[in-house]
Amino acid sequence: MTTSTSHPHSHPHPHSHPHPHSSPAPTPGTGHAPSHHGELLQGVFLDTDGRPRAGLVTLPVDAPGTRADFTPRPATPPDAVAVVPGGRTKAARAARFAVALCAERTGRPACGGTLRLAGGVPLGLGMGSSTSDVLASVRAVADAYGLRLDAGATARLAVRAERASDPLMLDARPVLFAQREGRVLEVLGAALPPLLVVGCLLGGGAAVDTLGLPAPAATGAELRAYARLREQLRRAVADGDAALLGRVATASARRAQHVLRHQEFEGLVALARRTGAVGVQISHSGSVAGVLHDPAVPGVEARADDTRRALDARRIPYTRTFTVGGDPNSPRGTASPRDGYFWTPKGCSLH
Repeated sequence: MTTSTSHPHSHPHPHSHPHPHSSPAPTPGTGHAPSHHGELLQGVFLDTDGRPRAGLVTLPVDAPGTRADFTPRPATPPDAVAVVPGGRTKAARAARFAVALCAERTGRPACGGTLRLAGGVPLGLGMGSSTSDVLASVRAVADAYGLRLDAGATARLAVRAERASDPLMLDARPVLFAQREGRVLEVLGAALPPLLVVGCLLGGGAAVDTLGLPAPAATGAELRAYARLREQLRRAVADGDAALLGRVATASARRAQHVLRHQEFEGLVALARRTGAVGVQISHSGSVAGVLHDPAVPGVEARADDTRRALDARRIPYTRTFTVGGDPNSPRGTASPRDGYFWTPKGCSLH
């Protein structure tokens, strides 16, 4: 990925440091960020140095997302960032960190301001609402300073702001991401196999305290189990094998039940089997879940209808049906650029 570049209307080089009084104050800026639909795989994995790292592979979703608008207030302290609606402390913290970084890179005055957030990402369901807020906020501040920060800088700010970050600063390319460090452990391939996802909520949609959950164990048995799932997911992506991906997602979701203990989980797995799905996926830190179907198998629309009826019969709230994966060069593929932040493995600054 390219490093930070100046906005077309910004004159100072992003790494130059002119005298603050020689540069104009920042102007109002806007940023956008997507969300995700939980994880396909989450656990503990070895990095290239053989050290265990918490990591995850998210399931992308086009919407909902977050819009942030940052209105600078010249001559106010740089840590005086008010956020609307109130209570979004992680977003406000990320905005303050972004102000400091962008002021340093441009030489423009560091000042506080008002951060306004809008969007439909549900809170506490495991769809990356806090990361979506944080990413949109960082992008809004960067836009106010005439910058576009690269994924590496954005991820570091996100981890500072919320301790663990989802990989929403990347496009939909499947990666194993160390969420507590903000770096890519592995690029799994160009795109996920095509999937049709019938979404639902477990646990009555109750919110989950993500940071309150215990960290995954790094025992030898756990490391071996997650290494097998990682290899199988790698092969599923390489071969475009939706059935294998579904087995990996189901196995990872079942392992997460040691912590989450969703009473409906085994029923959801049985439901998926009866309706011809390839598996299920969940948020490992929330209540959102999905029944995964292979759209290449004839009759997928009928199977999706059967799945929705079966969810209703079990009183599991249905949310939405959407498609992901496929050829990134196809208009239907989900590996298309998001907000101009497309990246390649060689250029990625998150390794």
